[in-house]
Amino acid sequence: MKYSLLNPFRYPATGARKTPALLLGAVWIFFLSPLAMFATNPEPVGANTAKSGSADGVDGPVLSGDRHPLYRLRASDVVDLTFAFAPEFNQSVTVQPDGFVSLKDLPEMYAEDMTLPQFQTSLQKAYGEFLHDPEITVVLKDFEKPYFIASGQVTHPGKYELRGNVTVIEALAIAGGFTDAAKHSQVVLFRRISNETAEARVLDIKKMLNSRDLNEDVELKPGDLLYVPQNTISKLRRFLPSSNVGAYWNPAQF
Repeated sequence: MKYSLLNPFRYPATGARKTPALLLGAVWIFFLSPLAMFATNPEPVGANTAKSGSADGVDGPVLSGDRHPLYRLRASDVVDLTFAFAPEFNQSVTVQPDGFVSLKDLPEMYAEDMTLPQFQTSLQKAYGEFLHDPEITVVLKDFEKPYFIASGQVTHPGKYELRGNVTVIEALAIAGGFTDAAKHSQVVLFRRISNETAEARVLDIKKMLNSRDLNEDVELKPGDLLYVPQNTISKLRRFLPSSNVGAYWNPAQF
């Protein structure tokens, strides 16, 4: 009788033919069965791999909050209001230092920290008390220009206009670079998330520049504050004899 891999357990009762049948059965169990199981339950390639740029597929916290947040009204912002079917209510309003705006035929309304769509919705609701489905266009006419602040051990500390995409290292260059007393390895980036919350991140600028790796060179956002602390040697310098200062003083190591 001929044996088939499709049915290796079929064999005659004669003892002479039992051994080949058992061998073929073992081949089926150990080699062909796993292949059949894989064919019926294939697993997609990369099904258990984590997402790129995250740990175990779970996104980590970010310093900036929303990646592209909408602009929120601030004190001194000027907004033009245009009424499509009631031009007599057209007006320009300014956000006052206390956050309120003065409106025609309405009490003062709090507008600070609102996005323009939120402000538009509030206006439509308020004017809807005596106008039928008012259509109001809200345009930001004047606002505080985006800025960042560089403080501490930089050559020219102060407030700078933030134009385009600027990273931490670029911002430090705009501020004139480090002073001799700067601690290059512990630059602190402060970023306000809300009126009550701010985040801080310590950046090792010395390591970035020495390794020529700028992956950690964070892009600034409006309102960011960079603080460069003073290094230890400069703090102790006034207590050291002037003749010995040269033996300890090497700004490059910081």
